Amino acid sequence: MSSSTLATDLVQRLKQALTTKSDGLKTVLNDPSVEVLHAALKNISLTEEHLLLLLKRQDLSSDILKAIDKHKLAQSHHVTVSIIRNSALPPGLTKQLMVKLRLFELLNLCILPGQTSDIRVAAEHSICQRLASEPLGNKISLAKRASSNLLLPLLKEGHPQIIEASLENPRLHESAIFQFLTSGATSAETISIIARHPRWSKRKNLQRAILKNHHTPQVWFIHFLPHLPTSEVRNLLHSSRLKTNQKKWIQDFLDTR
Repeated sequence: MSSSTLATDLVQRLKQALTTKSDGLKTVLNDPSVEVLHAALKNISLTEEHLLLLLKRQDLSSDILKAIDKHKLAQSHHVTVSIIRNSALPPGLTKQLMVKLRLFELLNLCILPGQTSDIRVAAEHSICQRLASEPLGNKISLAKRASSNLLLPLLKEGHPQIIEASLENPRLHESAIFQFLTSGATSAETISIIARHPRWSKRKNLQRAILKNHHTPQVWFIHFLPHLPTSEVRNLLHSSRLKTNQKKWIQDFLDTR
């Protein structure tokens, strides 16, 4: 095909993109030409349905996504979500659009397959920024489903119900619980929730972290100390983190061992 023929064909497709009615637009939106897609965005018959159809394409250029975002129909929440889910989303537009998403839409971007790492990180960051202002019920629901990177910030909220929900999340790692136990966010109640959990209470590193926490109640010293070597129990007596009464419990245990 000659260059003049190609040019004529493109002109015809551009004209169709600008003037065709609704049904014709559905065909136009499959065109491989960026110019044709830009022309289609100017068509007065373009609807939200057309934009959502176009956004299902994963071969769109970042320029097209920017143009869609500037379109008046992009004020639709459905369109915003579809733009963010498109793999061609440019980084600069990601943060701008994240603020428009609801909490659990952001969560879906963190945990559903097919998202790029950039999108996940941006979504997790946006959720963390909102945590302080979210009601307790949302935080509990979030803790049940959150990605591993979100669970430590949720644990550090320090609320017993959030702790309980987080401990049942299959994405929770032992390292996050350990960091929580060695932070200043613990209380006797939240330590006890972890200490009696059927899964996490068996982890030796977590038992040690519990025994080094100045909020740990006496019952957990009685429960966990017998499982430690005597030398390790003696070392606990020199911990600067423990209170005087806790060290007395340790000494009482050593006196009877």
